[in-house]
Amino acid sequence: MVRIVNYKTRQKEDGTNFYLLEVQGGIEMVLSKTTGQYYATAKKATVSTTFDEETCKGLIGSDMSGKVAKITTEPYQYTIKESGEEVTLNHKYIYLPEGVESSEEKLAKQLEEAFA
Repeated sequence: MVRIVNYKTRQKEDGTNFYLLEVQGGIEMVLSKTTGQYYATAKKATVSTTFDEETCKGLIGSDMSGKVAKITTEPYQYTIKESGEEVTLNHKYIYLPEGVESSEEKLAKQLEEAFA
């Protein structure tokens, strides 16, 4: 399950607005590479919509079936807001409806079955 936690406004090339829902997965515990301590985090992704702004506002707090999954992308530059540091990333997080697998998940299952 994911929860709708926010919405974002974006502008099309023709100047009209459209809206994205920001969804968040469940809490995960991650081991810090710096401190060696665990911390709680949750993955987030955005989903394009055809909804108007009022509908998006009303959906905040709603749960949807599915998950937020990490996928591999071409490398790109990202600036960390808090520190201003620029880093190179090669992944992003996307929303996947329940029952849909990312290509990485499909490949992992195929490899698992091949070596079982």
